[in-house]
Amino acid sequence: MGESDCVSADQNPIEFLQVKLKEFENGFRVWLAKQSLPVEAAVVTATSALQGALMGGLLGTFSSDMNSLLTPPPNAAGLNPDALVSLQQAKALAGGPLVQARNFAVMTGTNAGISCVLKRLRGKEDVQSSMAAAFGSGVMFSLVSGGTAGPNIALNAATSGIFFALVQGGIYQLGQKFSQPPVEDVQYSKTRSMLSSLGLQKYEKNFKRGMLNDTTLPLLTDDALRDVNIPPGPRLIILDCVGRDSNVKGR
Repeated sequence: MGESDCVSADQNPIEFLQVKLKEFENGFRVWLAKQSLPVEAAVVTATSALQGALMGGLLGTFSSDMNSLLTPPPNAAGLNPDALVSLQQAKALAGGPLVQARNFAVMTGTNAGISCVLKRLRGKEDVQSSMAAAFGSGVMFSLVSGGTAGPNIALNAATSGIFFALVQGGIYQLGQKFSQPPVEDVQYSKTRSMLSSLGLQKYEKNFKRGMLNDTTLPLLTDDALRDVNIPPGPRLIILDCVGRDSNVKGR
Protein backbone atom coordinates (compact mmCIF):
# COMPACT_ATOMS: atom_id res chain seq x y z
CA MET A 1 0.00 0.00 0.00
CA GLY A 2 1.48 3.35 -1.07
CA GLU A 3 2.06 6.30 1.15
CA SER A 4 -0.70 8.27 -0.64
CA ASP A 5 -3.25 5.62 0.31
CA CYS A 6 -2.57 5.97 4.02
CA VAL A 7 -3.52 8.59 6.55
CA SER A 8 -0.37 9.96 8.14
CA ALA A 9 -0.10 10.03 11.89
CA ASP A 10 -0.27 13.81 11.88
CA GLN A 11 -3.33 14.04 9.61
CA ASN A 12 -6.81 14.30 11.03
CA PRO A 13 -8.90 11.37 9.67
CA ILE A 14 -11.96 13.61 9.38
CA GLU A 15 -10.05 16.17 7.34
CA PHE A 16 -8.68 13.36 5.16
CA LEU A 17 -12.21 12.07 4.52
CA GLN A 18 -13.44 15.59 3.72
CA VAL A 19 -10.65 16.03 1.17
CA LYS A 20 -11.46 12.70 -0.48
CA LEU A 21 -15.17 13.52 -0.62
CA LYS A 22 -14.38 16.90 -2.15
CA GLU A 23 -12.19 15.27 -4.78
CA PHE A 24 -14.95 12.80 -5.61
CA GLU A 25 -17.52 15.60 -5.82
CA ASN A 26 -15.32 17.66 -8.15
CA GLY A 27 -14.64 14.64 -10.34
CA PHE A 28 -18.35 13.83 -10.51
CA ARG A 29 -19.17 17.39 -11.54
CA VAL A 30 -16.54 17.33 -14.29
CA TRP A 31 -17.95 14.05 -15.62
CA LEU A 32 -21.53 15.31 -15.41
CA ALA A 33 -20.72 18.52 -17.30
CA LYS A 34 -19.56 16.40 -20.27
CA GLN A 35 -22.86 14.53 -20.56
CA SER A 36 -25.82 15.37 -22.79
CA LEU A 37 -28.65 17.45 -21.37
CA PRO A 38 -31.06 14.49 -20.89
CA VAL A 39 -28.41 12.47 -19.06
CA GLU A 40 -27.33 15.39 -16.88
CA ALA A 41 -30.93 16.29 -16.01
CA ALA A 42 -31.79 12.67 -15.18
CA VAL A 43 -28.73 12.21 -12.95
CA VAL A 44 -29.23 15.54 -11.17
CA THR A 45 -32.92 14.81 -10.62
CA ALA A 46 -32.27 11.30 -9.30
CA THR A 47 -29.43 12.28 -6.94
CA SER A 48 -31.32 15.30 -5.62
CA ALA A 49 -34.45 13.20 -5.12
CA LEU A 50 -32.41 10.67 -3.16
CA GLN A 51 -30.97 13.40 -0.95
CA GLY A 52 -34.44 14.85 -0.45
CA ALA A 53 -35.85 11.44 0.46
CA LEU A 54 -33.16 10.91 3.10
CA MET A 55 -33.73 14.37 4.54
CA GLY A 56 -37.52 13.95 4.46
CA GLY A 57 -37.34 10.55 6.12
CA LEU A 58 -35.21 12.01 8.90
CA LEU A 59 -37.59 14.91 9.43
CA GLY A 60 -40.55 12.54 9.32
CA THR A 61 -39.26 10.67 12.35
CA PHE A 62 -39.58 13.89 14.37
CA SER A 63 -42.87 15.15 12.92
CA SER A 64 -44.93 11.95 12.97
CA ASP A 65 -46.49 12.93 16.28
CA MET A 66 -47.95 16.06 14.68
CA ASN A 67 -49.90 13.97 12.20
CA SER A 68 -52.60 13.18 14.75
CA LEU A 69 -53.19 16.88 15.35
CA LEU A 70 -54.22 17.35 11.71
CA THR A 71 -56.84 14.59 11.57
CA PRO A 72 -60.01 15.82 9.79
CA PRO A 73 -62.88 16.60 12.18
CA PRO A 74 -65.96 14.33 12.33
CA ASN A 75 -67.96 16.74 10.17
CA ALA A 76 -65.25 16.87 7.50
CA ALA A 77 -67.73 15.85 4.81
CA GLY A 78 -69.42 19.21 5.15
CA LEU A 79 -66.23 21.24 4.83
CA ASN A 80 -65.29 23.28 1.79
CA PRO A 81 -63.41 20.98 -0.67
CA ASP A 82 -60.57 23.48 -0.94
CA ALA A 83 -60.25 23.50 2.84
CA LEU A 84 -59.99 19.71 2.82
CA VAL A 85 -57.24 19.88 0.20
CA SER A 86 -55.31 22.37 2.30
CA LEU A 87 -55.72 20.14 5.34
CA GLN A 88 -54.43 17.13 3.42
CA GLN A 89 -51.40 19.05 2.20
CA ALA A 90 -50.66 20.30 5.71
CA LYS A 91 -50.99 16.73 6.95
CA ALA A 92 -48.53 15.62 4.28
CA LEU A 93 -45.97 18.09 5.66
CA ALA A 94 -46.38 16.54 9.10
CA GLY A 95 -46.55 12.92 7.98
CA GLY A 96 -44.37 10.00 8.94
CA PRO A 97 -40.97 9.12 7.50
CA LEU A 98 -42.29 7.49 4.32
CA VAL A 99 -44.66 10.36 3.52
CA GLN A 100 -42.00 12.97 4.16
CA ALA A 101 -39.43 11.02 2.16
CA ARG A 102 -41.82 10.92 -0.80
CA ASN A 103 -42.67 14.63 -0.56
CA PHE A 104 -39.09 15.83 -0.22
CA ALA A 105 -37.89 13.49 -2.97
CA VAL A 106 -40.47 14.90 -5.37
CA MET A 107 -39.82 18.54 -4.39
CA THR A 108 -36.03 18.45 -4.43
CA GLY A 109 -35.80 16.22 -7.49
CA THR A 110 -38.18 18.38 -9.53
CA ASN A 111 -36.49 21.59 -8.43
CA ALA A 112 -32.99 20.35 -9.23
CA GLY A 113 -34.04 18.85 -12.57
CA ILE A 114 -35.73 22.02 -13.81
CA SER A 115 -32.83 24.17 -12.57
CA CYS A 116 -30.38 21.93 -14.42
CA VAL A 117 -32.28 22.15 -17.71
CA LEU A 118 -32.76 25.91 -17.50
CA LYS A 119 -29.11 26.51 -16.62
CA ARG A 120 -27.96 24.46 -19.63
CA LEU A 121 -30.44 26.15 -21.99
CA ARG A 122 -30.05 29.71 -20.73
CA GLY A 123 -26.41 29.56 -19.72
CA LYS A 124 -26.98 31.22 -16.36
CA GLU A 125 -28.68 30.97 -13.00
CA ASP A 126 -30.94 33.84 -11.98
CA VAL A 127 -34.11 34.59 -10.07
CA GLN A 128 -36.32 33.68 -13.05
CA SER A 129 -34.84 30.19 -13.30
CA SER A 130 -34.99 29.76 -9.54
CA MET A 131 -38.67 30.73 -9.43
CA ALA A 132 -39.52 28.51 -12.41
CA ALA A 133 -37.91 25.52 -10.70
CA ALA A 134 -39.73 26.31 -7.47
CA PHE A 135 -43.03 26.59 -9.35
CA GLY A 136 -42.56 23.11 -10.78
CA SER A 137 -41.61 21.82 -7.35
CA GLY A 138 -44.77 23.32 -5.85
CA VAL A 139 -46.97 21.83 -8.56
CA MET A 140 -45.53 18.37 -8.02
CA PHE A 141 -45.89 18.68 -4.26
CA SER A 142 -49.56 19.54 -4.70
CA LEU A 143 -50.12 16.51 -6.92
CA VAL A 144 -48.50 13.99 -4.56
CA SER A 145 -49.74 15.44 -1.26
CA GLY A 146 -53.48 15.44 -1.80
CA GLY A 147 -54.01 18.30 -4.22
CA THR A 148 -55.85 15.98 -6.60
CA ALA A 149 -58.62 15.33 -4.07
CA GLY A 150 -60.46 18.58 -4.66
CA PRO A 151 -62.57 19.65 -7.64
CA ASN A 152 -59.99 22.21 -8.86
CA ILE A 153 -56.87 20.12 -9.39
CA ALA A 154 -55.22 22.56 -11.80
CA LEU A 155 -56.00 25.55 -9.58
CA ASN A 156 -54.65 23.81 -6.48
CA ALA A 157 -51.47 22.83 -8.28
CA ALA A 158 -50.99 26.32 -9.73
CA THR A 159 -51.61 27.95 -6.35
CA SER A 160 -48.99 25.76 -4.68
CA GLY A 161 -46.57 26.42 -7.53
CA ILE A 162 -47.02 30.18 -7.30
CA PHE A 163 -46.56 30.10 -3.53
CA PHE A 164 -43.34 28.09 -3.84
CA ALA A 165 -42.09 30.41 -6.59
CA LEU A 166 -42.75 33.56 -4.58
CA VAL A 167 -41.02 32.16 -1.50
CA GLN A 168 -38.03 30.97 -3.53
CA GLY A 169 -37.82 34.30 -5.37
CA GLY A 170 -37.73 36.18 -2.08
CA ILE A 171 -35.07 33.87 -0.65
CA TYR A 172 -32.97 34.19 -3.83
CA GLN A 173 -33.11 37.97 -3.78
CA LEU A 174 -32.15 38.10 -0.10
CA GLY A 175 -29.27 35.73 -0.74
CA GLN A 176 -28.03 37.88 -3.61
CA LYS A 177 -28.25 41.01 -1.51
CA PHE A 178 -26.22 39.61 1.38
CA SER A 179 -23.71 37.70 -0.79
CA GLN A 180 -22.54 40.72 -2.76
CA PRO A 181 -19.41 42.28 -1.24
CA PRO A 182 -19.48 45.97 -0.35
CA VAL A 183 -18.20 48.33 -3.04
CA GLU A 184 -15.30 49.23 -0.76
CA ASP A 185 -14.16 45.59 -0.61
CA VAL A 186 -14.30 45.28 -4.40
CA GLN A 187 -11.93 48.26 -4.69
CA TYR A 188 -9.42 46.49 -2.43
CA SER A 189 -9.44 43.03 -4.06
CA LYS A 190 -5.99 43.29 -5.69
CA THR A 191 -4.54 45.09 -2.67
CA ARG A 192 -5.85 42.39 -0.36
CA SER A 193 -4.45 39.65 -2.58
CA MET A 194 -1.02 41.30 -2.64
CA LEU A 195 -0.88 41.76 1.11
CA SER A 196 -1.98 38.17 1.71
CA SER A 197 0.69 36.82 -0.64
CA LEU A 198 3.30 38.79 1.30
CA GLY A 199 1.98 37.72 4.69
CA LEU A 200 1.15 41.34 5.51
CA GLN A 201 -2.66 41.09 5.54
CA LYS A 202 -2.78 42.72 8.97
CA TYR A 203 -1.93 46.02 7.27
CA GLU A 204 -5.08 45.97 5.12
CA LYS A 205 -6.81 48.23 7.64
CA ASN A 206 -3.95 50.72 7.26
CA PHE A 207 -4.51 50.81 3.50
CA LYS A 208 -8.23 51.37 3.97
CA ARG A 209 -7.64 54.07 6.56
CA GLY A 210 -5.46 55.92 4.07
CA MET A 211 -7.80 55.14 1.13
CA LEU A 212 -4.96 53.32 -0.63
CA ASN A 213 -6.87 50.94 -2.91
CA ASP A 214 -6.29 49.06 -6.17
CA THR A 215 -6.31 52.28 -8.18
CA THR A 216 -3.50 53.82 -6.13
CA LEU A 217 -1.23 50.75 -6.11
CA PRO A 218 0.96 51.95 -9.04
CA LEU A 219 1.37 55.31 -7.27
CA LEU A 220 2.52 53.96 -3.90
CA THR A 221 5.49 55.68 -2.31
CA ASP A 222 7.40 55.23 0.91
CA ASP A 223 5.90 58.46 2.24
CA ALA A 224 2.36 57.27 1.51
CA LEU A 225 2.93 54.02 3.39
CA ARG A 226 4.58 55.86 6.25
CA ASP A 227 1.56 58.15 6.54
CA VAL A 228 -0.67 55.14 7.25
CA ASN A 229 1.71 53.91 9.97
CA ILE A 230 3.22 50.92 8.17
CA PRO A 231 6.70 50.06 9.59
CA PRO A 232 9.88 50.37 7.45
CA GLY A 233 10.34 46.63 6.83
CA PRO A 234 6.85 45.96 5.46
CA ARG A 235 7.06 49.22 3.46
CA LEU A 236 10.14 47.97 1.62
CA ILE A 237 8.53 44.60 0.92
CA ILE A 238 5.33 46.20 -0.41
CA LEU A 239 7.17 48.68 -2.63
CA ASP A 240 9.41 45.93 -4.00
CA CYS A 241 6.35 43.79 -4.84
CA VAL A 242 4.57 46.69 -6.54
CA GLY A 243 7.71 47.52 -8.55
CA ARG A 244 8.07 43.93 -9.80
CA ASP A 245 4.37 43.32 -10.53
CA SER A 246 3.81 44.02 -14.23
CA ASN A 247 0.03 43.95 -13.77
CA VAL A 248 0.21 46.77 -11.24
CA LYS A 249 2.66 48.84 -13.25
CA GLY A 250 0.57 48.40 -16.37
CA ARG A 251 -2.59 49.81 -14.83
